[in-house]
Amino acid sequence: MKFGPASPRDAIGGVTVHTLRQGSLVLKKGTTIGPAEVEALNKAGVKEVVVVRLEEGDVSEDAAAASIAQAIAGDGVNVERAFTGRANLFAGRAGVLVVDRAAVDRINGVDEAITLATLTAFKPVVEGEMIATVKLIPFGVESRLRDAALAVAARETLRVAPYVVKKVGVVSTMLPGLSPKVIEKTLRVTAERLAPAGAGIIAERRVPHEEKVLAASIKELLELGAELVIVFGASAIADRRDVIPAAITGIGGAVEHFGMPVDPGNLLLIGSAGKVPVLGAPGCARSPVENGFDWVLMRLLAGIKVTRAELTGMGVGGLLMEIVTRPQPRTGSDTEGNRKVAAIVLAAGRSTRMGGPNKLLAEISGKKLVRIATEQALASKASEVIVVTGHQAELVEQALQGLKVKFVRNPDFAGGLASSVKAGISAVSDNVDGAVVCLGDMPLIDASLIDRLIDTFAPDRGHLIAVPVSEGRRGNPVLWSRRFFKELMTLDGDIGARHLIAKHAEAVAEVPVDGESAFLDIDTPQALEAARGG
Repeated sequence: MKFGPASPRDAIGGVTVHTLRQGSLVLKKGTTIGPAEVEALNKAGVKEVVVVRLEEGDVSEDAAAASIAQAIAGDGVNVERAFTGRANLFAGRAGVLVVDRAAVDRINGVDEAITLATLTAFKPVVEGEMIATVKLIPFGVESRLRDAALAVAARETLRVAPYVVKKVGVVSTMLPGLSPKVIEKTLRVTAERLAPAGAGIIAERRVPHEEKVLAASIKELLELGAELVIVFGASAIADRRDVIPAAITGIGGAVEHFGMPVDPGNLLLIGSAGKVPVLGAPGCARSPVENGFDWVLMRLLAGIKVTRAELTGMGVGGLLMEIVTRPQPRTGSDTEGNRKVAAIVLAAGRSTRMGGPNKLLAEISGKKLVRIATEQALASKASEVIVVTGHQAELVEQALQGLKVKFVRNPDFAGGLASSVKAGISAVSDNVDGAVVCLGDMPLIDASLIDRLIDTFAPDRGHLIAVPVSEGRRGNPVLWSRRFFKELMTLDGDIGARHLIAKHAEAVAEVPVDGESAFLDIDTPQALEAARGG
């Protein structure tokens, strides 16, 4: 292949290497020079143009790219017509992309002129998704190099394995304290994971976290025709002899591998019963956020056996992006349960719905409303109590005289609730793990409820937000892990953090409550009178 400058007449048959602009003339890169181009170049006063010419034994960039692309395209892969030295390959169907990495490396090792790039191996793809591209760097290549690339290419360097598993059975084990809502959410998330593969849950069972009943349920699902069984344990698998692996072996199945070097997803177990895969799901599989469970599940749905060697080979790249439910490093603490939780009492509002008086200074049974809320926070397991003041700050602080609290004033209290939340969060001590946000106008919130929220808060189990619930309603106060402090600091206006609870549903732990304690706030004179028993 010849490359270099030439006069317009001598450039005939050559291909322009660069886009040329001179006056009104625009000659684009890749243009083949013919008589018309020569005339235009001469008219524009161009004396020289850089071109490339193929010589005998050379192959054009498009021909080389197309032939290599066709050589590597396996089952379920379509090749687009080559253009400007590039041939793109697309998924011809939904499935999992299988890549022969060694073949890709061999092709890229032939010569710098030939390149092949693909998506990540075993990535789930949809029909029409671009999965790879062959690009020739120069305008042409010696045919011997093209032939060398074809010689080392495997016929199925790329293929899309179709989804073949359609019937999935799910077993959820139960222990006291596991809310039915958690299981419902897990089933919903699982159904959403299966949907792109055209698979669905044919049956689900909920049984005690015991070996014999679990084994019976797995066997029942297999008899119903499940082609894959997923077990969500109420407690994480701790050992090959634990409940879930014991149940698999108890029906004559086998545990093929326990644990994987992917985080989140470490505690995944893969086994089989006959020819049917059985997955012991890690806790993170309850979350819709991508984790190691997805990597294994999608392969199994495509009928790809996941071997121990493949699992142990997932370490590089196995540290995934942070999800909120991932356990954090354990740190020492001198409070019960190794958790330090601050209580923040919001007492900065203007009481606009009261028609004038500051409701926080109103009395119930001879005690001011704000003092009732603050004393209960102090009586709880909270490691510190912060009171956010704003409207009539001096009077509110005077009402709390003698109490061991930290005051922080919110100069932007008129802007709404969010500014007070942010003021309180900003004042939390650095060594605190979370904060329970209390409203100063809720007189029925007592120390025992705050303690129950603190006891429920369990970062190592993914319980990062604790919320009181009664008959499906979520109330106050709400306990937030430190992980959400940055998001709480983005709140604005008079809107609270309810949307963050919905956003991080997988991190929510619900605390059942009776009556109206978590819902009664004093916003109006009528509500105050009712609270006084009037």
